This record gives sequence, C-alpha cells and structure tokens, in this order.
Amino acid sequence: MRIQLEGKTAIVTGSTKGIGLATAKALAAAGAKVVINGRTRDAVRAAEQAVAEAVHGACLDGVEADLSTAQGCQALVAAQPVCDILVNNVGVFGPQDFFDIPDEEWSRFFETNVLSGVRLARAYASGMAERRWGRIVFLGSESAFNIPADMIHYGMTKTACVSVARGLAKRLAGTGVTVNSVLPGPTLSDGVRAMMAEAFEDSGQTIAEQGAEFVMQQRPTSIIQRAATVDEVANMIVYACSPQASATTGAALRVDGGIVDSL
Repeated sequence: MRIQLEGKTAIVTGSTKGIGLATAKALAAAGAKVVINGRTRDAVRAAEQAVAEAVHGACLDGVEADLSTAQGCQALVAAQPVCDILVNNVGVFGPQDFFDIPDEEWSRFFETNVLSGVRLARAYASGMAERRWGRIVFLGSESAFNIPADMIHYGMTKTACVSVARGLAKRLAGTGVTVNSVLPGPTLSDGVRAMMAEAFEDSGQTIAEQGAEFVMQQRPTSIIQRAATVDEVANMIVYACSPQASATTGAALRVDGGIVDSL
C-alpha cells in the first residue's frame, strides 16, 4: 500500500519532537505539505530542518504558537486558515500524586491536551466538510482506558480526547471527514527517554533495554513487552490520515502493544 497525500495540507501540533516530529516526517514523505508547530521559533526551525533532511523536497511551513491557550490556537488558524489533515498531538504529561495536584495543574493539562484539539477541530472541520474530504486525529493513550494511579489528571485528558473524537465523528457523519483517536502505549519519545534516564541512571542499559524494563514494571500486560518507537506510532497516525482509511472513523486505534487487556 502506498499512501499518497500530494495536494493536502497537514497540521501536526506539537511537532518539534517525539511522536509529532515522526508524524511530520511521515506525512511529508507521503507528499503532504506539513505545518510544523511548536512554542518557540528555534524549536520550529530545528524541526523543519530535521524533516527537510529526512525527506528530500519536503514542502514545509512552521508556526510558532503556544496551543495551551485560546490565543495560541487563534494564531495558528490565522497563519494557516486552510487545513486538510489535522493531527492534534500536542500534550503534556508527568507523574504526580492525586493529593498534590492543584487546580491550576488540572486546568493546564485539560487546556493543553484537550481544548487545543477542540479549538482547532472547531476551526478547521467546517472547511473540510465543505470540501467533502478531511482527516482529524486526536492523540489519546492507553492511559485513556488504563488510568495510571500516578497520572490521574493525564489519564482524564486522554479519555476526554477519545470521547471528543468519537462524538465529532458522529457530528461529521456523511461529510467525507473522518475523526479518529490513536492510542499509543509507552513510547520512546523525548519526554519518556528523559524520564527513564532519571529512573535508570547509571544502569548501563541501552534506551531500548530501559524501555523494556519500564514497560514490564509499569505495564506488565504488554504483549510486545517493550516500548514502541515514535515511528511505529506515526505509522498508525499516517494511515488514519490516508485516503485508504476512508471507512475508518469514530475509532480508537490502539498502538499500545496490547497493554489494554480487552478484546
């Protein structure tokens, strides 16, 4: 199967690192014009360079905007008023005990992980429906169903993303616009690598070995018994964005390595 997205404009939020950057590279390789987003100009430029080096002739644009605020989302829409593919990837995470999480942190997680995607989908989905083609992907997580006791606020936001994606798919029924959520499990993104580097300091293990040990300690139901790579997650996202996925909508597409123990 060859995915071809020539003539399509794809926005990937939070695409300067990790899953977002891997997704930007994969969409560019499929021929889409890709809009890189990050909070700082330097980060956006570095990501654009990384994609350009990975994909010869990549068509790229960059928008510096903090999407944890309504103003940042408005700035992105003003800079890129037309979008065919929207990947709502931007997000924050981090372990914290429930009794230590202040209201402000609950709000920050919800604004960043959920409302950024809601605001952008609201801005772009009508145009997609008018053109009778569009793809919207929300990044969920296995934590949407398997709420981690040490990241309840994070799990809550990912459950919300899955719910929004399902409801919006129904709202856009018959328009040619699909809306799905993609649910990674533990993934060797920059953030996870940093977290593991602290936990496994001086262990002498490779990053892959650290990831496998982390998974078996924290997510023992994993069937692949290792962490996923960012490219493995990006592959699922790109498929959901492709013409070939035209009958897939309202779905929660799991790239969790089998952690969620259900059929």
